[in-house]
Amino acid sequence: MQDITELERRITAALERIGRGVESLSAAVPMPSDNPTAMLPESDFAALSEKLDEERMLNAQLQERLRAVHLKDEAEKAALTAQIAALTAELSELRDLAENSVIEPEYINQSLQSELDALRAARASEAEELSEIIAALNPLIEEAAANA
Repeated sequence: MQDITELERRITAALERIGRGVESLSAAVPMPSDNPTAMLPESDFAALSEKLDEERMLNAQLQERLRAVHLKDEAEKAALTAQIAALTAELSELRDLAENSVIEPEYINQSLQSELDALRAARASEAEELSEIIAALNPLIEEAAANA
């Protein structure tokens, strides 16, 4: 962007120099309307023509640079647009994943809770069975202790 501004500044400065040169020539030498170059000496006319050609060449170079900068900016803009589109797609995928991830832990939690409840029921059943076995063994242990 700074290159464009610099090129515009240089073009404007060149055009102002040309304008000042034309104004100074108009003020210094009144020119007849039928042949503006008739009152100029040949050397001045050649020098002015050469300066004008140099300014035109400089202007053409600046225009080419400006065109190149515009092309570069357009390429960068296209690349950034593509990058934004890719990031937007990635964000959408991440949102979908996040929504699914929220559901998945809930499902896992419910599944684990069901498994825990089943294990507690099995443990209670085993504890009851052990209590029955101990209750059945207690009279045998007491009888063996009494006989000993």
